[in-house]
Amino acid sequence: MAATSTATRLRALGEEAAARVYRAQNRRLRKPRRSRLTGRAALLVLVVCSLIVALAYPIRQYVSQRSEIADQRRQAQEARERVRELREEKARWRDPAYVEQQARRHLHYLRPGEIGYTMRHGREEERKPSDRGASDRAWYENLWDGVDAADRPQATIR
Repeated sequence: MAATSTATRLRALGEEAAARVYRAQNRRLRKPRRSRLTGRAALLVLVVCSLIVALAYPIRQYVSQRSEIADQRRQAQEARERVRELREEKARWRDPAYVEQQARRHLHYLRPGEIGYTMRHGREEERKPSDRGASDRAWYENLWDGVDAADRPQATIR
């Protein structure tokens, strides 16, 4: 059995050596591969990259200027609308009835012989002050309440 296994091993080694020789011969016979990147292709890639770099800044400027133009147009439209509103208000103020109405409403003007009444809080009944919680009061009121509470004598616990 030892002889058979040695013979088998020698045969396997011989086959491996033959395969290596065959592969080495094929490598020598094959044509060398040409690079896919030729000189023309490299030049084309270089030109395209140069164009992209050269056009990037002007295109960015163009886009930003277009947005500025749109903003300016929007502001001009808003200004035109504001001018129209002010002209309408100016026309209303030329009307004596409107002037009188505004004087009565905002300045509490009265015609001779009229008696004016001013009501607190816009109602006839007087409002009673409500007990407001600490969150509804101004901060300084809460501060003074804390100072007052600290000054008061504490009740003794028995």
